[in-house]
Amino acid sequence: MTSATQAYTYAAPSSLVDGRLGLATSGGRALSGPAVAPRFFSGVVTQAAPAAAALLGVADVALARYHQPQARPGWVRDPVVTCNGDRLRFESFSACGGVYARLDLLSGALDGEVFDRGTTNVDVNAPLREALARIGARDPLHLGVGLDELVVTTMDGAVVEKKVPLPERWLRGFAEVQVIASGMDQRGELTGMAAVRFLRGLPRKGTVWVAQAGRELKVFDRQVPGSVQLDGPNRLGTLLPLLRFAKSLRLYGPADAASSAWELELPGMRYTLTLSPERWRGFSGEGAVLDDLATDEAENDADVVGMLLNFEPEVEIGLLADRAGMPADRVRAALTQLGVAGRVGYDLAEAAHFHRELPYVKDNVILLNPRLAKARKLVDAGAVRLEGESATVHTSGGARRVSLADGSCTCEWWWDHRGSRGPCKHVLAARIVARAAVEVSR
Repeated sequence: MTSATQAYTYAAPSSLVDGRLGLATSGGRALSGPAVAPRFFSGVVTQAAPAAAALLGVADVALARYHQPQARPGWVRDPVVTCNGDRLRFESFSACGGVYARLDLLSGALDGEVFDRGTTNVDVNAPLREALARIGARDPLHLGVGLDELVVTTMDGAVVEKKVPLPERWLRGFAEVQVIASGMDQRGELTGMAAVRFLRGLPRKGTVWVAQAGRELKVFDRQVPGSVQLDGPNRLGTLLPLLRFAKSLRLYGPADAASSAWELELPGMRYTLTLSPERWRGFSGEGAVLDDLATDEAENDADVVGMLLNFEPEVEIGLLADRAGMPADRVRAALTQLGVAGRVGYDLAEAAHFHRELPYVKDNVILLNPRLAKARKLVDAGAVRLEGESATVHTSGGARRVSLADGSCTCEWWWDHRGSRGPCKHVLAARIVARAAVEVSR
């Protein structure tokens, strides 16, 4: 697995002084265009203590490695912030690629001025972390996302530069999470102290299944109808410091996979953790995006849909379809393509995509998805022979039989995963050829 290098450059370090939290921003993109240090928001956070604790939680996930923990390296990945106009979204990914965290500061928690909309990284340094941990319930908090010129000019020589490895699996994880989340439904909910008791009563290790039972969430040692798998409950650790502020806990899960999402509703904000199926299993290998990326129209459609995005807090697929002049299923495939480029996420509470622009440059989507690249090589080599609802794919390891109806294959990948981690390269190749044949026959 290869990695690029991400360089963060801040005009000054982020700081918290006398109740004024100034978050320094790095390069990013805004409605007004590319910016070296964009300024998005300045105003009061009406719920200071939960906002500070939740922001610290997002920063903690960016530092964490839940699988094969190692000593913290000398570099960290700074959280990403997006201003969608009426809200601020802070996002991070764990170093192991299996936990995604997001804090949504909603309009009910913000009272101030929005200067621009867009996405950038924010500096979260050690002194700032210590200051955030000391914020109390009655402490005032003024938040500035992007430093004003007065602050910058009074800090001569304070430029901060960080260079960190940025693995492809980390980038691919952002794409997989938004696709997997879009297939989730709410599976359970607890309010008040019931949520506190449940989370504090979970085992720290092992695998359990969680399902709604009346007004409670019940833990099982095996899968039961309606349950959601939870492997490595310790990965929910950043929820615990927030429990004193929690109004409710919501559990989300898909119908046919083992990922889960855990959302704490806090005063005027939401904190969400999305977990991969197993502690050792990062989101980058889930393959949820591959079918959409394999369509011939996806790349061109993504160019059209991408031009219509405007950092909206909710992307309305029907409206996009009308404006782009294409069917809704092609808009969804285009959003997947945009997700691979870091340009959309998914909000479970709103059941909608949102626009953001991850401040990382990745021009070639194919390179971030090696299974898709291998499938296209098979197609180009003429290795696929269609036979009605089936296909034979000729490889150096022998012929593979593919069922187009259920996506099964005779290769080792399919027998190991049975579709739980997306289609294999042979199924992808067969579907690409089948779609091309349909287009030719029209």
